[in-house]
Amino acid sequence: MKIAIYSRGLGDDMKSQLDILLGELQKHDIRICLHSQLGDYDLSQHNNTNIDFFSGFNELDATIDFLISLGGDGTILDTVTLVRDKNIPVLGINFGRLGFLASVSKEELTTAVDALVNGTYIIDKRTLIHLDADPALFDEAPFGLNEFAIHKRDTSPMIKIHTYLNGEFLNSYWADGLIVSTPTGSTGYNMSCGGPIVFPESSSFVITPVAPHNLNVRSIVVPDNNIISFEIEGRSEQFICALDARREIVDKNVQLAVKKEKFKMSLLLLNENNFLSTLRTKLTWGLDKRN
Repeated sequence: MKIAIYSRGLGDDMKSQLDILLGELQKHDIRICLHSQLGDYDLSQHNNTNIDFFSGFNELDATIDFLISLGGDGTILDTVTLVRDKNIPVLGINFGRLGFLASVSKEELTTAVDALVNGTYIIDKRTLIHLDADPALFDEAPFGLNEFAIHKRDTSPMIKIHTYLNGEFLNSYWADGLIVSTPTGSTGYNMSCGGPIVFPESSSFVITPVAPHNLNVRSIVVPDNNIISFEIEGRSEQFICALDARREIVDKNVQLAVKKEKFKMSLLLLNENNFLSTLRTKLTWGLDKRN
């Protein structure tokens, strides 16, 4: 078995946990592949002969069985561009806050390794959103797990976003921006802007305006077999396109359309995923703080 490990960087609290993780993996003679951002980590107390390094997508091959993400949900979003269409299951160890995606606590490291070794885990397939643009954007990874967003630049007035479903006009949004969210992303930026939460298996996209000028404009849920395209108007010549945490400044004449990506992300869970339980826990639903 070979397991890749990714993190954006190691804080002091993460170093001790990485020590534990590496120790547990080496107990089972698992080969380890660390991301190059962890290259400054002191490996002297570990068996270095079974530890390699990788720096990008091209260095993750078919020999990788799993990828472990150390961080929060944002770190897992990074792994989407590393794994791409290679169908490598990703396990998130949560060092962040909410942890909708990174659902395993750092206290469960030993349990997580045992689950990988014994095959006692669940694979949850998550829909990705794909961006087609002319000219092309986001290099070789024009897809995201959470959402695609259009947004005005910081100093710009609101923009007008003409939106179409399969070529048929839907609406013109006078707003600071527009979000097209996957079910996974419905609990992220979409929820912060007043959009609805949808179940991961709902096969839908959520279109949510950001600070719309018209008060009667609301979010809309559409089937994910639609192609959603946009035309942008505004006083500024440029605006921002975002896929998850990645952003590019583009000309307003760019042609944009989003659709469901051909492949999915494999999210690894240690137990049966109960979305309602996750919502109650992460959003403290049903709890009266007055008592």
